[in-house]
Amino acid sequence: MARDFDPHRLSSPQQFLWRMLIFLIIAGFVVVILYRQVMAAFMANPGLNGLIVGVLLLGSILAIRQVVRLFPEVNWVNSFRVGDPGIAVSAQPQLLGPMSALLRDRAGRLEVSPVLMRSILDSISMRLDETRDITRYIGGLLVFLGLLGTFWGLTETVGSVGRTISTLSVGSADLGVIFEDLKTGLAAPLGGMGVAFSSSLFGLSGSLVIGFLDLQASQAQNRFYNELEDWLSAITDIDLGDRREGPLGTVESLRVAIERLNRTVQESGANRTATTAMASLAEGIQGLVTHMRAEQQMIRAWVEEQTEESREMRRVLVKLVAPEDLPEGWREDDYRNTERPGE
Repeated sequence: MARDFDPHRLSSPQQFLWRMLIFLIIAGFVVVILYRQVMAAFMANPGLNGLIVGVLLLGSILAIRQVVRLFPEVNWVNSFRVGDPGIAVSAQPQLLGPMSALLRDRAGRLEVSPVLMRSILDSISMRLDETRDITRYIGGLLVFLGLLGTFWGLTETVGSVGRTISTLSVGSADLGVIFEDLKTGLAAPLGGMGVAFSSSLFGLSGSLVIGFLDLQASQAQNRFYNELEDWLSAITDIDLGDRREGPLGTVESLRVAIERLNRTVQESGANRTATTAMASLAEGIQGLVTHMRAEQQMIRAWVEEQTEESREMRRVLVKLVAPEDLPEGWREDDYRNTERPGE
């Protein structure tokens, strides 16, 4: 029961998936009820309308996939938080790949710096935006295809009306013949109007469906991002960088960073550009560590030199001052170990 009230536990996006499925079921039910009208509109221009329906299906699948791909990410974060032993053999997350690489060795001591937290959140935000761009483009594409069919049908309508008017024989006294010619000529413009309105109908309806699915996917991703940010804020230590005192702590931090960078470089060989950049960064940090170690050697040598000079000065003072005037420690140690003239 304690897990149910965990304030930092990431919520499952299942409710957003159910909303999307229920909406699609309702839309399909409406299509079944209006089957005859929908088929009549579809057959007005089967090619373009079929393309619109295909794009609609593709967009629906991509929108649902955006929500489905959040399930393993949520499970990974929740398992990582509680230190699940099975995390070592579970599938690594895709959306949280950078986070997984950075926090892999932090189990049991989950503390991150504000800079690391912001880097993780920025990377995840960029990946979420990239996935949403596709569905938004598909929504705009459906509107474009609907307008394309509209102007296509209107072009046919205007041309057919012009041809109908030009072929009317007003000199004939038989009104029945004129009326029959008019009906025959208006068949093509009416067909063009059917193409225009049917394409608009399918395009706008498809855009409505994709818009709702994209809205649900965006809400699911935003909640995932906000809950992840809350958890990272809870484990962020503002003073993490100040607790490591002295150059040895800095060298140790850089050494750990180099090891993680090398491991990340080895595991991400598919992306050569990223591999080269990370390898260069690792080499730069390695050079910085070498430079700091050299400075430590210089400081240590200087301290030893100062210590030796201090000892030499004490020896000189022992030689110059009478034994009874020397401090207690000097009379027992330094004076006894110092070669005085005449001894």
